[in-house]
Amino acid sequence: MSRPSSTYRVQLTPDFGFAQVAEIAGYLRDLGVSHVYLSPILQSTPESRHGYDVIDHSRIRAEFGGATGFREMAQQLAAHDLGIVVDIVPNHMNTVNAQFWSVLKDGPASPYANWFDIDWSEGKVALPVLWDDTDPYVDGDVLRYHDHAYPYPGHYRLADWREGPGYRRFFDVSSLIGLRVEDPSVLFATHEVIFWLLDEGLVDGLRVDHPDGLADPRGYLERLRARAGETWTVVEKILIGPERLPGDWACDGTTGYDVLNRVNGLFVDPAGKSPLVQLFTDMTGQPPEYRPVMAQAKREVIDLFFGAEVGRLADAACKDPAAVRELLAAMPVYRAYVVPGEPPPPESVEIVELAAEACSPAVLPLAREVLYGSAEAIVRFQQACGPVMAKGVEDTALYRWYPLACLNEVGGEPDVFGVPVEEFHDFCAELRPYTMTTLSTHDTKRSEDVRARLSVLSELPEEWAAAVSSWSSSVRFDPALDYLAWQNLMAAWPISAERFTDYLLKAAREAKTTISWINPDPSYERGLREFAEAAVRLPVGEFTSRIEPFAMSNSLGAKLVQLMMPGVPDVYQGNETTDFSLVDPDNRRPVTYPRKPESSWDAAKLLVTTQALRLRRRLRGAAPYRPLWAEGPAAEHVIAFARGDRPQAVAVATRLPVRLARSGWGSTSLTLPAGTWRDLLTGGLHTGRIPLAHLLSQYPVSLLERHDL
Repeated sequence: MSRPSSTYRVQLTPDFGFAQVAEIAGYLRDLGVSHVYLSPILQSTPESRHGYDVIDHSRIRAEFGGATGFREMAQQLAAHDLGIVVDIVPNHMNTVNAQFWSVLKDGPASPYANWFDIDWSEGKVALPVLWDDTDPYVDGDVLRYHDHAYPYPGHYRLADWREGPGYRRFFDVSSLIGLRVEDPSVLFATHEVIFWLLDEGLVDGLRVDHPDGLADPRGYLERLRARAGETWTVVEKILIGPERLPGDWACDGTTGYDVLNRVNGLFVDPAGKSPLVQLFTDMTGQPPEYRPVMAQAKREVIDLFFGAEVGRLADAACKDPAAVRELLAAMPVYRAYVVPGEPPPPESVEIVELAAEACSPAVLPLAREVLYGSAEAIVRFQQACGPVMAKGVEDTALYRWYPLACLNEVGGEPDVFGVPVEEFHDFCAELRPYTMTTLSTHDTKRSEDVRARLSVLSELPEEWAAAVSSWSSSVRFDPALDYLAWQNLMAAWPISAERFTDYLLKAAREAKTTISWINPDPSYERGLREFAEAAVRLPVGEFTSRIEPFAMSNSLGAKLVQLMMPGVPDVYQGNETTDFSLVDPDNRRPVTYPRKPESSWDAAKLLVTTQALRLRRRLRGAAPYRPLWAEGPAAEHVIAFARGDRPQAVAVATRLPVRLARSGWGSTSLTLPAGTWRDLLTGGLHTGRIPLAHLLSQYPVSLLERHDL
């Protein structure tokens, strides 16, 4: 099949495997998608709910139906004109696997010693464990410690978890060991199943998980393309601010976090920043500036989690570990794209040097080493930046500084309120035509409809402050958490006390201000549960109901823009209708099919999604993008663009609906491209200059297709 016109992400679980995907083939085809986008399919730990902990690259996961089940699913999908995109995990695998067992047993003499990124400087691999008063014991040729089992004797030593492992891992997860896919033999051994699926035409596209962890992501993508041909490939690359995907990466684009944050910003009013930051600081006692909070969080996680990584980098660069910690904390991006043996790109030099200038003078020699020094120093630095950003920003700072939580998304900047329409159009003009676009994923902090509600608060800061004050006067718990709790309770409403408690426990542990995953406090956690149970009994839903028309407008607008802008749009499971999920595992709950509207918002969102996806199948993939500009007093409240040759489609969406409701559209109008246009949502026909009050009288969005083709 050709490149996707759109994808639909499905989270496979032991309860929802290949047979269940096959059962919804007709539903997905009618929805309008061209490809089903599957979470990882290789054999992982049997109980895994996500699949990113692969234990055997030679097998398709048995719990999903194995190779036979995959083939049967593929045939059923193909019968409905649906292709398959799979999520692959080249960076790491679970430590409980036959290859690593061989390495622990035989050390560098193991035939699999080249598979893993291991520090052999001690002659043994350090394996981190959580020690208690229990002693390990020998059971035949196995050393056992609680649930852990290791070959005995072996080339390893058990170490306290604080020391860190003697191998590269995924972020701070010691049970996920880094793979050396820069070695061609390792790449082919770990991709053999994926390659035969491609060779047999059973898979049409690849989503590459966490390329920043690789020693040489550019080289990996080149080798992947050489073997997989022109297979559609996107990478889970998180880009910050003006950062762009390197032009020499052999892929079609990213998985869409860069798009998500810009689409989200279209519906945030910058005028709300000052009052919402003031409300946040009043309630939490946190500083009014985000950047110091982020820097502090990164320093903390480096000290807490990444001692082993700092040590290896310091040894490779022959520099003081203190300088390493400083530079890692100052880096503003996940990777600087320096390749050993090549002159570093000017953008990379600027990023690293500016970070170093913000540090003590002792850091400047280290900066030169990670730009121009040994291959080991350059690569170790590249591989260390991502985990520090992920744990320091995504999993710490974003839970500490949150004046408007819809901005606290993966790759987001919570102190940047709003994206001007002109800036969005410029961004779209630069996009790769087959990059993925998305609004919700299995890793987003909040679903798209939760964010749509939160965006309304940027237009109603005074009313929101009054509501929060009222609720807080009745129930309060922890100043560092309460304001985040009120935002998410309102935006995810209705939500059970159990779901809300689970979210708050995760938020508190990630913030690490009072408790953390490694420092629990039973009395605090009891208090948090009592707070959640009391909070859900308050009339929070009354506020949610008042803002619902505006939230629905934001939701439909964001959906239409994402589905019709350049790129390949992805719909995360269930988000063709409303979904009010919070961070994982909440957003990975089972989805029932077919999706049936239970509200007018549901019905409208399903209509927009279906019509847009079907229209995308009729459009040429790389259809040109052309901004359209409204004229009149309310012109700032619309974003509109045309797609295709002549062109063939027009998308129009309302933005900042609260302020618009106060003034109305008045004489504001939009001039359509020449021809007659049919509104796919209402059936109406339009031509020429049309008042927006008329075009958007039934829905806050309009999707038009040329009627005279």
